[in-house]
Amino acid sequence: MSERRLLLDMHNDLPFACREVAGGDWSGLDLDDAPTQTDVPRLRAGGVGAQFWSVYVSGTLPGHEVVTATIEQIDAVTRLVAARPDVFALARTADDVERIHAEGRIASLLGAEGGHAIACSLGVLRMLHALGVGYLTLTHNEHVPWADSAARPDRAGGLTPFGREVVREMNRLGMLVDLAHVSPGTMRDALDASGVPVVFTHSNARSLTDHPRNVPDDVLRTMAQDGGVCCATFVPAFCSAERHAWEQEVGARAAARGVDTDDGAAMVAFLREGSETPPPVGVRDVADHVEALREIAGLEHVGIGGDFDGTAQLPSGLEDVAGYPRLFAELSDRGWCEGELDLLAGGNVLRVMRDAEAVARSRADESPSLARIEDLDDVPAHVAPEFEAVLHRAW
Repeated sequence: MSERRLLLDMHNDLPFACREVAGGDWSGLDLDDAPTQTDVPRLRAGGVGAQFWSVYVSGTLPGHEVVTATIEQIDAVTRLVAARPDVFALARTADDVERIHAEGRIASLLGAEGGHAIACSLGVLRMLHALGVGYLTLTHNEHVPWADSAARPDRAGGLTPFGREVVREMNRLGMLVDLAHVSPGTMRDALDASGVPVVFTHSNARSLTDHPRNVPDDVLRTMAQDGGVCCATFVPAFCSAERHAWEQEVGARAAARGVDTDDGAAMVAFLREGSETPPPVGVRDVADHVEALREIAGLEHVGIGGDFDGTAQLPSGLEDVAGYPRLFAELSDRGWCEGELDLLAGGNVLRVMRDAEAVARSRADESPSLARIEDLDDVPAHVAPEFEAVLHRAW
């Protein structure tokens, strides 16, 4: 892959992997030879020039705990950068990214994966942004009181009035609205509410693989009309219809056996017990999705979000962050020119970042929103019991 090309990946879960493997202590994770999918030599081999590090924590934590844990993950990224200043430097703007890349270091940005991180508080949203968080994924795999997730049956039907206020406040701040993980209703409502191009940091084309985490064609077209970017991801079930069908079938059999299908360890044990062999997924499958996104949304609306260290299995040839050049080589073989690959690698995302920064500058004199969820939403009518602890903390 061209050394001059700026590869900006939108989603990597190494900070959470460090939390799980080494208790968040980077000295316990050898960054030059880590057991994870990401380490320094492989980032260099993969040509990564900029990375949004996810500051994800579990969406089932109560409100006060999830805010604390998210801040701890922000601290983990700042400690990662401080531990290896020869490799990493913190970035907040598109100009920062280009400057740091020109220095030969990896620009490090922050993304909060899941609206649970703000505990229904716009004040918390603003403080996460002040700490450097550049995007917020509106949900993870659980609903939040103000937005529906793709992983659960619809509850609110999309965004609530407070959810729309969250999007508007993100626009004012210059924080990117990430619609990976959200339901189609939430996607459409967020596109309607946002005055800034949105991103899907790690999602594929639903018309090619009908997985709930992928994006319907009409949403991709609206996103493109508004200037947004969908970043193709490498999760096997998102890349292959055959793999997705296999996982659904295995999940049904596991559930019938009483296995908790949300428990990763339990599912691994179930698969080993049956010597299950999943259908293969490779670089070509990922390239197919990149090309589908290009065909539906347009060249200027496609990016990369591998989800390394956020998924246990990855396509053959893309098992770790050293694999990006194989994807770019495959696309080059399919006729992509260098300029087109540059846009895919990072140029399109940098444009969206600059759009968000420009809107934030134009709104710099606006007062922050002091809206509260209980003022905008009919909370008792539609909030399920599992959200009550979060809301009480927010109140």
